[in-house]
Parts: sequence; structure tokens; C-alpha cells
Amino acid sequence: MIQTLGKIVTFDEFVARYPDNTGKRYELHDGVIVEMSQPTGDHEEVVGFLAFEITRECIRLNLPYFIPKTVLVKPLESESAYSPDVLILNRPNLINEPLWKKQSTVNQAESIALVVEVVSTNWRDDYLKKAADYEAMGIPEYWIVDYAALGGRRFIGNPKEPTISLYTLIEGEYQVSQFRGSDACGGKQRIISQTFPELNLTVEQIFQAGGYPA
Repeated sequence: MIQTLGKIVTFDEFVARYPDNTGKRYELHDGVIVEMSQPTGDHEEVVGFLAFEITRECIRLNLPYFIPKTVLVKPLESESAYSPDVLILNRPNLINEPLWKKQSTVNQAESIALVVEVVSTNWRDDYLKKAADYEAMGIPEYWIVDYAALGGRRFIGNPKEPTISLYTLIEGEYQVSQFRGSDACGGKQRIISQTFPELNLTVEQIFQAGGYPA
């Protein structure tokens, strides 16, 4: 579960107060400070696996990308700030980010190659709020990895099953492709990414990292 804390605050007030020294994670949702729950071990295994595989691809291709530990993504038109599970940053554009040096915050699509959210109990934020804000920012690619099938049926189908929803920005709008394990012929389904077109990663590998069969 997530917990909302206190009164409405501005982004500047938020970054002045959080993160604190307890090691907890917080996000700002339209001026409301949200304390993120401690993730499960399965969740962290999926996050770690994806970060490792994407980093390996960046190294293989000598791309100017890296995955930070704690960076905020701030939509321009709202008092919000998100801390994605996996965030792929484009290092050369950080010089153009006004909030980077002092607040480790990015708000330009040119700085962000890919955002990945691994679904937990706050799935509505991933499918609704964050998808809309990332689209408005112009972030080229956004993955929602719902390995435990926690999302609503309108997002992952009925009956619910583990699903990876890949949002690709086309002419300013997200187009969604979904992956659920095997393809129509029963073969292992490979993730098709616009940002990493040569990435050799299957749905089965991602789900198994979280202890779930594909």
C-alpha cells in the first residue's frame, strides 16, 4: 500500500524535505507527498534483472546512457515528481536540465531514453497517471511490467494474467503493445523495443525473475 502524507506542497518544498534519512521512498503526486511501500523481494528481483540486462545492452552498443539510483522525473505542468523503478538517462542532455545539478531531477524528454515501472499495489498510478504524464512529457518509451497481474482487467485483460505493456510514442501519443509470454505459435515472446531494437530479452525471462512462470 502507499500512504499519502500531510498537506499540499510545491515541488520545491518536496525536494527540500525528501528523501529523508530513514531510507524511505517518496513521490509527489499533484502536490501530495506519497510514501512508497517497501517492495517485495520478487519486485526487486524483476527490477534488478531489467536494470542489469538493459545496462548490458547499453555497454554492448556503447550508448551514452546510464541508470541512476535515485532521480526524480518531473512533469512540466504539474506539482508532481516520480521515482521510476528503472530510469535510462541520456547523459549528453543532462547539461540542459536546469534541476539536474542541485536536485538530481529531469524534466526533458531528450534526457530520458526509457522509463520502466514494475507494478505493485499502486498499479493505478502506473497505468493511469504516470502513463498520461510520461506521454505529455514526450518520453519515447515506457514499460509497465505487471509480472503478478495486479492491474485492472481493462489494462491486462480478463482473465487477468501477467502482462508487459510497452508504450511507444508515435506522433505525440502512446501506442501500446502487450506481451504475455508465448506467441501465437507457442514460442517464447521477445520484447520489441523501439529504444533497444536489438535487445534479446523474452517475457519468460522477465517473469521468471519475479518467480512467476510465463
